[in-house]
Amino acid sequence: MRAVVQRVGRAAVAVGGEEISRIGPGLLILLGVAEGDTQEDVLWLAGKIARMRIFADRAQAMNRSVVEAGGDTLVVSQFTLQASTKKGNRPSFIAAARPETAIPLYESFVEQLSLETGRPVQTGRFGADMQVSLVNDGPVTIVIDSRLRE
Repeated sequence: MRAVVQRVGRAAVAVGGEEISRIGPGLLILLGVAEGDTQEDVLWLAGKIARMRIFADRAQAMNRSVVEAGGDTLVVSQFTLQASTKKGNRPSFIAAARPETAIPLYESFVEQLSLETGRPVQTGRFGADMQVSLVNDGPVTIVIDSRLRE
Protein backbone atom coordinates (compact mmCIF):
# COMPACT_ATOMS: atom_id res chain seq x y z
CA MET A 1 0.00 0.00 0.00
CA ARG A 2 1.51 3.28 -1.09
CA ALA A 3 0.43 6.75 0.03
CA VAL A 4 1.38 10.26 -0.97
CA VAL A 5 0.63 12.43 2.04
CA GLN A 6 0.37 16.17 1.48
CA ARG A 7 -0.08 18.76 4.22
CA VAL A 8 -2.66 21.14 2.80
CA GLY A 9 -4.29 24.45 3.59
CA ARG A 10 -7.33 23.12 1.76
CA ALA A 11 -8.24 20.42 -0.75
CA ALA A 12 -11.30 19.34 -2.71
CA VAL A 13 -12.43 16.59 -5.07
CA ALA A 14 -14.89 17.01 -7.92
CA VAL A 15 -16.45 14.39 -10.18
CA GLY A 16 -18.12 15.47 -13.38
CA GLY A 17 -17.79 19.13 -12.39
CA GLU A 18 -19.59 18.57 -9.05
CA GLU A 19 -17.63 18.97 -5.83
CA ILE A 20 -18.05 15.85 -3.68
CA SER A 21 -15.54 16.48 -0.87
CA ARG A 22 -13.72 19.42 0.67
CA ILE A 23 -11.40 19.90 3.63
CA GLY A 24 -9.67 22.81 5.31
CA PRO A 25 -6.19 22.54 6.84
CA GLY A 26 -5.08 18.94 7.17
CA LEU A 27 -3.89 16.05 5.02
CA LEU A 28 -4.68 15.01 1.47
CA ILE A 29 -3.78 11.33 1.13
CA LEU A 30 -3.50 9.72 -2.30
CA LEU A 31 -3.73 5.95 -1.72
CA GLY A 32 -2.66 3.17 -4.06
CA VAL A 33 -3.49 -0.42 -3.13
CA ALA A 34 -1.20 -3.15 -4.50
CA GLU A 35 -1.81 -6.84 -5.12
CA GLY A 36 -0.86 -8.66 -1.94
CA ASP A 37 -1.76 -5.81 0.42
CA THR A 38 -3.61 -6.91 3.55
CA GLN A 39 -5.44 -5.57 6.58
CA GLU A 40 -2.03 -5.44 8.31
CA ASP A 41 -0.93 -2.84 5.74
CA VAL A 42 -4.13 -0.86 6.41
CA LEU A 43 -3.59 -0.81 10.17
CA TRP A 44 0.09 0.12 9.94
CA LEU A 45 -0.37 2.85 7.33
CA ALA A 46 -3.40 4.50 8.96
CA GLY A 47 -1.61 4.59 12.31
CA LYS A 48 1.60 5.92 10.79
CA ILE A 49 -0.19 8.74 8.98
CA ALA A 50 -2.36 9.70 11.96
CA ARG A 51 0.71 9.96 14.22
CA MET A 52 3.12 11.55 11.73
CA ARG A 53 4.42 14.81 13.15
CA ILE A 54 4.35 17.20 10.19
CA PHE A 55 2.36 20.14 11.58
CA ALA A 56 4.05 23.12 13.18
CA ASP A 57 4.10 23.68 16.91
CA ARG A 58 4.41 27.12 18.56
CA ALA A 59 8.13 27.19 17.75
CA GLN A 60 7.32 26.45 14.07
CA ALA A 61 8.98 23.02 14.30
CA MET A 62 7.17 20.06 12.71
CA ASN A 63 6.17 18.47 16.01
CA ARG A 64 2.41 17.89 15.85
CA SER A 65 0.31 15.22 14.17
CA VAL A 66 -2.90 15.87 12.24
CA VAL A 67 -4.74 14.79 15.40
CA GLU A 68 -2.88 17.30 17.60
CA ALA A 69 -3.36 20.02 14.98
CA GLY A 70 -7.11 19.31 14.72
CA GLY A 71 -6.73 18.88 10.96
CA ASP A 72 -9.05 17.30 8.43
CA THR A 73 -8.22 14.32 6.21
CA LEU A 74 -9.18 13.55 2.62
CA VAL A 75 -8.36 10.16 1.07
CA VAL A 76 -8.38 9.69 -2.70
CA SER A 77 -7.85 6.30 -4.35
CA GLN A 78 -5.11 6.38 -6.97
CA PHE A 79 -4.09 3.11 -8.57
CA THR A 80 -1.46 4.92 -10.66
CA LEU A 81 0.72 5.13 -7.53
CA GLN A 82 1.50 1.46 -8.19
CA ALA A 83 2.91 2.21 -11.66
CA SER A 84 6.11 0.57 -12.81
CA THR A 85 8.22 2.62 -15.20
CA LYS A 86 11.09 0.15 -15.58
CA LYS A 87 10.39 -0.73 -19.23
CA GLY A 88 9.60 1.60 -22.09
CA ASN A 89 7.61 4.80 -21.87
CA ARG A 90 4.18 3.43 -21.02
CA PRO A 91 3.73 2.81 -17.27
CA SER A 92 2.58 -0.66 -16.25
CA PHE A 93 -0.15 -0.90 -13.62
CA ILE A 94 0.03 -4.67 -13.19
CA ALA A 95 1.01 -4.30 -9.50
CA ALA A 96 -2.19 -2.39 -8.69
CA ALA A 97 -4.83 -4.46 -6.91
CA ARG A 98 -7.97 -5.34 -8.83
CA PRO A 99 -11.13 -3.50 -7.65
CA GLU A 100 -12.51 -6.56 -5.84
CA THR A 101 -9.41 -6.45 -3.61
CA ALA A 102 -8.67 -2.73 -3.63
CA ILE A 103 -12.13 -1.39 -2.74
CA PRO A 104 -12.49 -3.25 0.58
CA LEU A 105 -8.92 -2.31 1.58
CA TYR A 106 -9.47 1.33 0.59
CA GLU A 107 -12.71 1.46 2.59
CA SER A 108 -11.02 -0.23 5.54
CA PHE A 109 -8.19 2.32 5.40
CA VAL A 110 -10.69 5.20 5.47
CA GLU A 111 -12.49 3.64 8.44
CA GLN A 112 -9.23 2.95 10.32
CA LEU A 113 -7.94 6.47 9.69
CA SER A 114 -11.18 7.86 11.09
CA LEU A 115 -10.70 5.73 14.21
CA GLU A 116 -7.07 6.83 14.53
CA THR A 117 -7.87 10.53 14.14
CA GLY A 118 -11.19 10.54 15.97
CA ARG A 119 -12.72 12.51 13.11
CA PRO A 120 -14.66 11.77 9.92
CA VAL A 121 -12.54 11.26 6.82
CA GLN A 122 -13.57 12.80 3.51
CA THR A 123 -13.09 10.71 0.36
CA GLY A 124 -13.03 10.80 -3.37
CA ARG A 125 -15.04 8.31 -5.42
CA PHE A 126 -13.24 5.03 -6.07
CA GLY A 127 -12.66 4.42 -9.78
CA ALA A 128 -14.09 7.77 -10.88
CA ASP A 129 -12.37 10.35 -13.05
CA MET A 130 -11.71 12.91 -10.31
CA GLN A 131 -10.40 16.44 -10.34
CA VAL A 132 -8.38 17.03 -7.18
CA SER A 133 -7.45 20.55 -6.17
CA LEU A 134 -5.23 21.49 -3.29
CA VAL A 135 -3.10 24.13 -1.71
CA ASN A 136 0.01 22.31 -0.50
CA ASP A 137 1.14 23.87 2.78
CA GLY A 138 4.92 24.13 3.09
CA PRO A 139 5.09 22.40 0.68
CA VAL A 140 5.11 19.17 2.67
CA THR A 141 4.73 15.97 0.64
CA ILE A 142 5.74 12.56 1.97
CA VAL A 143 5.62 9.16 0.24
CA ILE A 144 5.01 6.11 2.46
CA ASP A 145 5.04 2.48 1.30
CA SER A 146 3.81 -0.15 3.74
CA ARG A 147 6.19 -2.69 2.18
CA LEU A 148 9.19 -0.54 3.14
CA ARG A 149 8.39 -0.28 6.83
CA GLU A 150 11.33 -2.28 8.12
